[in-house]
Amino acid sequence: MVSQMSATLPFARRRSVWSALAVLLFLFLVALSQRPALAQVPTALLREVPDLRFPGISEPGDHYGVSDSNSPAHWDGNTLFLFNSDGYAWWSCGEDLFNLVGSGSVPVVFDHVLEGGQWIESTWKADDGTLYGWYHNELGVFMERDWPLRAPRIGAARSYDNGLTWQDLGIIVEAPVNSLRDDTDNYYFAGGNGDFCVIPDEQHEYFYFYFSSYYSDVAEQGVAVARMPYADRDNPMGHVWKWRDGQWSEPGLGGSVTPVYSVAGDWHGFDVDALWGPSIHWNSHLNQYVMLLNHAVNNWWAQEGVFVAFNPDLSNPDGWSAPTEILANDDGLLGWYPQVFGLSAEDRETDKRAGQIARLFVQGYSRWEILFLRPGEELE
Repeated sequence: MVSQMSATLPFARRRSVWSALAVLLFLFLVALSQRPALAQVPTALLREVPDLRFPGISEPGDHYGVSDSNSPAHWDGNTLFLFNSDGYAWWSCGEDLFNLVGSGSVPVVFDHVLEGGQWIESTWKADDGTLYGWYHNELGVFMERDWPLRAPRIGAARSYDNGLTWQDLGIIVEAPVNSLRDDTDNYYFAGGNGDFCVIPDEQHEYFYFYFSSYYSDVAEQGVAVARMPYADRDNPMGHVWKWRDGQWSEPGLGGSVTPVYSVAGDWHGFDVDALWGPSIHWNSHLNQYVMLLNHAVNNWWAQEGVFVAFNPDLSNPDGWSAPTEILANDDGLLGWYPQVFGLSAEDRETDKRAGQIARLFVQGYSRWEILFLRPGEELE
C-alpha cells in the first residue's frame, strides 16, 4: 500500500512518509529492546491441587468469606497474619497458610475511617516490629448520575499490634481532579489510581507502588508505578513520586504517569482492553520479581484471564517482560485479584516472597499450584 501511494505523491511528501515510517520502526525497535528476549524469560506453569480458601470477610451466615482485593500477609514469630478486604479489612492468623483460623477473623480498626472504604492491599513488617499497610479508598464522585461513580486512591497506615488497629497516615497516591470522566462508560470508576501492590526492593532503599491508572487520557491508562524512600515510611505524605518519561518526577498526589503496561482499549469506553490489579512478589528460585495481572475486556470488567510478567529490578519499570497468559477464563467463572502465596513457613514465605512452587489464589480461592522455571529449566 505504501509503494502504490508513493508513486503518485510528490517527492517531498514521499520522503516525509518514509521518514515517518523510519521513525516508527526505530521507536518500535527501541521499545522491543527494553523488554527481555523471550529466551531469557522464566516460565510459570499451573497444576490443579485440592481447593483452599482464605478465611475472608465472614459475616454471620456467610458460607465462604469474601476477598475483594489483594490479600497481604506477614509473619511474627511462628504466627502468620492475613488480611482480606471488601470495603473494610478483616484480620486472621494461624500457624501457616493451611491452618488459618477463619472463625477467629475479626474486623480491623482504623483511627480515621474514610467514606468509600479502606481495603488493605499491601503490608510490610519492619525489623522493629512496626507493621506498615497501604489501603485502597474509593472517593465518591459524580454521585448525581443514575449509578454513582468512584475514583480510587491509595493511603498509608501503621500498626503496632500486627494489624488489629491502624493509625492512618493519609492519602499518598491520587490522580489529578481534571483526569476524572463524568461521561465514562465504565461501570465503576470515573478515573483514579488504585488496585495496587507495594513492595520494597531487596536493599530497602525504596517502596515501589505498582497500581492501576484510570486517567481520562488513554496515554496515561494502564499499570503505572511510583516509589517512596524506605526511610520516609513513617512520614509518607509528599514523599511518593510517580514514574513519568523515564524519571521519578511526578508527585504522588496529582502527578502524571507513563504506564509500564499501556491499555489497548480505553477504560472509559465499552470495549475495554486493559491489564490491571498488579500483585508482585520476590521469587527466590528465579531471583526475580514476578507480577500477576488481571485482564479486563469490557466496561463491566469481565475477566479474560490471568497474566504473568518478570523483572529482576524493580527500579527499572521498562525491565518487565511482555505479559503472557497463564490462566484463561474459559468457563466465565474466574474472579479478579490473582496473587501468589509462598508455601514455606520455615522461609517465612507470603504474598511478597515465594520459591519455585507456590499457591495461586484468585479472589481468595485457590485450586492451583504455580511452578516457576528458570529460562531453559525443565520440570522434573
